[in-house]
Amino acid sequence: MVKQILNVKDVMQLLEVSESKSYDIIRTLNRELSAKGYLTIQGKVSRIFFEEKIYGVKADG
Repeated sequence: MVKQILNVKDVMQLLEVSESKSYDIIRTLNRELSAKGYLTIQGKVSRIFFEEKIYGVKADG
């Protein structure tokens, strides 16, 4: 089963970046989600939103 929510270790592994850079990326994405009115969780980010912003991939559906 694919994780719906990514944590800092997931982002570190997917992007091959440091822990601090991963936290920066998650904070940036969560600020954008929050500005759109979505609830966010510190240190975690939606996989769908992450993939859309990082890879330019939109989920089918």
